[in-house]
Amino acid sequence: MKPVFFAALLSCSLLSTAQAQDIVDCQIKQYDTYIDASLQWYQDLTQLTVTDYPELKEVADWFLEGRKHHFELSRAVVHDYLRTEPNKVATNRSIEAWLQLEQTDVKALTDRDDELGKLAKVTFHDRQTKPHEKNYELRSAFADLLSHPQKIDAALSKYNAQIEQIEQSQCQ
Repeated sequence: MKPVFFAALLSCSLLSTAQAQDIVDCQIKQYDTYIDASLQWYQDLTQLTVTDYPELKEVADWFLEGRKHHFELSRAVVHDYLRTEPNKVATNRSIEAWLQLEQTDVKALTDRDDELGKLAKVTFHDRQTKPHEKNYELRSAFADLLSHPQKIDAALSKYNAQIEQIEQSQCQ
């Protein structure tokens, strides 16, 4: 192989690898934005609920902590999968559907000895434990709140705007 051809081939290969890494970095940033928007939505929803039902603060905090565990696991899994098994992330879909983690997937991740395994253990435990004794009351309060669109309009609009911005951005 001639040195000039080899250098050109190597240069193209490095450029392609760098471009692929840029796409992965962009997708990770998009997913992080989705996770942050989702966590903010749930924080807003629980805050609005506790404003109307202050007696549900403890269960709302419990619920929000579970949502944090769920979303932080999803964030970590997407980061890992985009780098190691990108075919497991459906980036051709709406960002909310990029990751489909079944209970068996979460259980399998608990066998890992890294940060992802720790997050999976916490989330798996959350899913296996008995719900908070006031969980039904909280869910009923959520349903009541969600049946009054004017009460959630600002929080929902903020979330939807962030999701729309993600969907409009292109990673190339």
